Formats: sequence, C-alpha cells, structure tokens
Amino acid sequence: MTEIRHDIRNVAIIAHVDHGKTTLVDALLKQSHTFRENQEVGSLIMDTNDLEREKGITILAKNTSIRHGDVTINIIDTPGHADFGGEVERVLNMADGCLLLVDAAEGPMPQTRFVLRKAFEVGLRIIVVINKVDRAHARPKEALDKVHDLFLELAEDADQLEAPVVYAIAKQGRAGSAPDALSPDLEPLFKAIVEHVPAPVVQEGGFQMLVANRAYDDYTGTMAIGRITRGSVRPGDPISVLGAEGDARRARAVQVMLYRGLDRVAVPSASAGDIVVLTGLEEVAIGDTLASPDSPDPLPRIEIDEPTVRMTFGVNTSPFTGREGKFSTTRQLRARLYKELDTNLGLRVADTAQAERFLVSGRGELHLAVLIETMRREGYEFEVSRPEAIVKVVNGQRMEPVERLTVDVREAHLGAVSEALGKRRGEMIEIVYDHKGGVRLEYLIPTRGLIGFRNAFLTLTSGEGLMGSISIGYRPWLGEFREQRNGALTASSAGTSLTYGLAAAQERGITFIEPGEEVYEGMIVGLQKRPGDIRVNVTREKKQSNVRSSTSDISVRLTPASRLSLEQSLDFVADDELLEVTPKHLRLRKRHLTEVDQSRARRAAESAGIGS
Repeated sequence: MTEIRHDIRNVAIIAHVDHGKTTLVDALLKQSHTFRENQEVGSLIMDTNDLEREKGITILAKNTSIRHGDVTINIIDTPGHADFGGEVERVLNMADGCLLLVDAAEGPMPQTRFVLRKAFEVGLRIIVVINKVDRAHARPKEALDKVHDLFLELAEDADQLEAPVVYAIAKQGRAGSAPDALSPDLEPLFKAIVEHVPAPVVQEGGFQMLVANRAYDDYTGTMAIGRITRGSVRPGDPISVLGAEGDARRARAVQVMLYRGLDRVAVPSASAGDIVVLTGLEEVAIGDTLASPDSPDPLPRIEIDEPTVRMTFGVNTSPFTGREGKFSTTRQLRARLYKELDTNLGLRVADTAQAERFLVSGRGELHLAVLIETMRREGYEFEVSRPEAIVKVVNGQRMEPVERLTVDVREAHLGAVSEALGKRRGEMIEIVYDHKGGVRLEYLIPTRGLIGFRNAFLTLTSGEGLMGSISIGYRPWLGEFREQRNGALTASSAGTSLTYGLAAAQERGITFIEPGEEVYEGMIVGLQKRPGDIRVNVTREKKQSNVRSSTSDISVRLTPASRLSLEQSLDFVADDELLEVTPKHLRLRKRHLTEVDQSRARRAAESAGIGS
C-alpha cells in the first residue's frame, strides 16, 4: 500500500560548471526567508569548502531545505564539473525532480549532456531553467532549441520529453515564463517546483533507506545522509546495516535530524520521503542500505562510472623529505588514501609492487588535483607522477577512453586550436559560427590527448577560450602522437639559488624559482627554449674582485619567475619527472636526480626495449 506526501518536494539542481547552480540556490534561500532580515550571509552560501571558494566551483554535493507555503523543498546542490560526476551520480536517487540549468549564451555543454542522461536514467521529472538571460550574447531561444535536441537524443520514453521551461537571472533573483517578462522575484520558479516536481510516494512497511552521503562532526561522529524510501525512524531505533557483500550488522540510531536551511535540526521522527541525517552509525559506507531488523531488504547500490585517468602517489624521496609535512610515512599516506574511498566514490586506490607507491585512479585531472590539494593542506608530504589515461585490452583489442570536447574560441584563434587538437588525435564532429566573431567546435578526442592541453589552450586563445569535456566511454586505440615540450632546466648542485646563477639560467629559458630558494640536484628550476634537458648551476655566485669591468655589473636584473599552479605542474610534468608536494611548496624534479642515475635508467630502458 502506498500514499503520497504532498508536503515535500525533493529536487536536485544540475548543470554544466559555471551555469549558475550555486548562485540560484543562494537566491532561493534568501527569498524563502531562511535567514534573518539583518543577517549577513554573502554569496555562494553552499560553497563552504575553502577549495570551492578559491576555485569558484562546487566540488561536493550538498543538501539544504527551504519552505514555500506549506511545502518543504529539499534542495540538492551538485557539482558542475565532469571530474566530479561521481558526486552527481550518488545523490540523484534522493530526488524526484531536478532543475536543469542552461546558460542562455553558452547553451548545453558537455556536462549538461552527462547530468541530463543520469537524470533520465533514474526517472527524474525535469524543469528546464534558461539562466543568465541578461548576458550580452544571450540567445535563450537557441539555447532552448539545443536543450530540446538533447531531450530527443537522450530521453528513454516519450513522457520525459515534456518539460516546463523557466527563464531566470539567478544573480538578481528573478524568474519568469519568458525571457523578456521576468518577475521581480523567483516566485514563478517556486510555483514550477511545487506544481511539476512529483511529491514523494510513501511505501508502507519497515524502515528502509539508502546511504547517499556521509558527513562527520566532532560531537556526533559519523553521520549517514539519505532519503527514506519506506517506513519511519526515531532516535534509539535498532537498525540493520546491509553492506556491499550483503552482510547485515546491528546498529542503533542515536539522533534523527532533518535539514532546515543550512542547519541540521534534531526531530522526534522522520518518515518516507524525508531526506534525513542519522548519527550513531560509525561503520556505515555510502551505498549501504539501512533497514528495520524485521524487514532487512537491501536497495540497489549506487552505480558509478569507471575512472579514466590514473597517477601514482608515493612517499617523498627528495633530499628535502620530512622538512615541511606532518605526515610523510608510507603508513600515513596509505591510510589517508584508503580513507578517501569512504566518501569519494569516483576514486580507486590500489597497492603497487613498490610498498611506498600507490596507484590512484579518478575521473580526470581536476578530480585528482583536488585530492592532492586537500591532502597537502592537511599536512601531507608526498610525490606524484604524470597523469595518464587508463588503457584496457578488450577481446585482444587495445581500447582507450575518449571524450566529447566542446571549445568556444574567437575566429582569430580557430586555426591554432584546430591544429593543436589535430596533433592530439582529435576528430572534429561539428563547427558552429555565431556570426559575432565566436566559434564553437565539437571534437571526439582521446583522454590522453587532453592531458596537458589546458595550459596550451589558454596560451593559444590568449585566455579567452572556454573548454569542457565529458567521457563517452572506450574506443579502439587511435594511435600514437608526439607531445612537444621543451626541455627542463635542472639544478646541477644543491644549495641556495642566487641572482647571478639565475641570470645565467634565464639566458637559456624561463625560470620557476626566485633568488634565495633552496634547491637540490635534479630539481627542475625552469624550462629551456629547445627540446632536451640542460643542467644549470643556479647556486653560482659572481667571483669577488676589487675591479669592476663596467657599471652594468653593479646589479643584475632578473625576469620574474613563472610560478606554476598545481594543475599547471601536473600538465607540465613528463614521464621521467615527478611533482613533490608539501604543505609549503610544489617542486618539480627528475625521477632520477643525478646524472649517473639518469644514465643508468636510460641504459636499463634501452636494454629492456631490445629484450622485448
């Protein structure tokens, strides 16, 4: 027997990165009077993580709740970047409907396709929101036409083709049924959610819930978050936890909490349809089923797409090891990486033949870069290798991950970008001119062709280009291609870098360090103008004498160092190089530091090639 709860709507907000999801949630929270009239809350309220605020993107899916009349609207804010698709996949089962945000100027982008496909797979009712209709190049009608094309391509049944449309300017908190007829507030959007998002269907029977998220609090410990699909739960109720292997163990709910705005509020009970937070379940994992001991029926576990990129994490082996990090041993690194698997469902970690190295696989470079930056801020010290695409052999055929890439560039940069993508085995499938000087290109390109491309793309487009990609699965190997990167300038001796030595190095190329920084032999201190590595003595000082040859010797002028960010460093690093990561520094280095070790490694590689 079932009934419908008309007092609740569970809705997810999904979109491509930077199409306005978190800004829209800000406006919904403010207009639902979640905060006091005089309360200062700022912007990007849901992005509470420091990394999210710095990068300007949502990384973790989050829950909040607002009231509209007699209806509680539970909102799930999801990441928009393809690398965090695992966050989207694990939370969509908590919703009955979703708001699909599309930028009126950019239209559907690669992640729009991904999130829409996932929403169709779990049967969500979709409301299309064409956002940013006030942008200079906004084309809301064309954007909607493209969305309809996506619906025709991805819908699994005819009922999914019908979707109400709302136009909005999330930053101003306005919405309406036409781009030129917006209300002064978001009331049209509130009404669309209440009218078109299905109310939860309540099943009779014992308590049942799928854990879609976990959180931790210093006072209450581990918290299990999910939507109750059957029955109800109260504090103190006994619960069966059904794990991945189907084994059941007993636990007890200590607290039952619901979301009220940004807070979690303890309640005497929660029932089917509620998105609830339970405490007291220490060993629970995402994907586990929580159920009444009288009817321990497991729910289908959350299915997550496979990783496409991997890299090795290892203990720091540089001469500076142990100087800056609190956690630098193999045991500490291994424990931290495996702990990440509890909440980061898109990640995979495996031991290697070398005890101090671990193979970490993720959904993309940014996915792994965020993990590296998070661990670095926690005080971990380690080294990582160059990211590489995960290649498989299926029925004797070599297969590699392929992505659908969308780039928006100015016409002046079209030739350079097309040439660069062609060299990386990219295949153009569509080109669209907007007749305002802009061009949109669609490519199919192997994932390995995109590794290291972002920096080159920014240079080729003078920082004006936009790019986004989404994995579309595995295809037959597309052949080798040579990546051109100039040689590295490596330190020939340990010591402290000096202006005189750096000035000599800058005659060979650009440098990455400033005077006064400690270096060691084999550390990469710059990029030279040609292929092939060069050893330079950046610790060299000018010989002292009491004779000056000219006034130009009085001071040496240096070009400011080119500082590489974490993402730029991962793009830069070559197969025979590593990135040393500490809480204070990012150092590029050769895998084998001395000339002798490098020669031995080359001879070993050559003999292995001859032997094979």
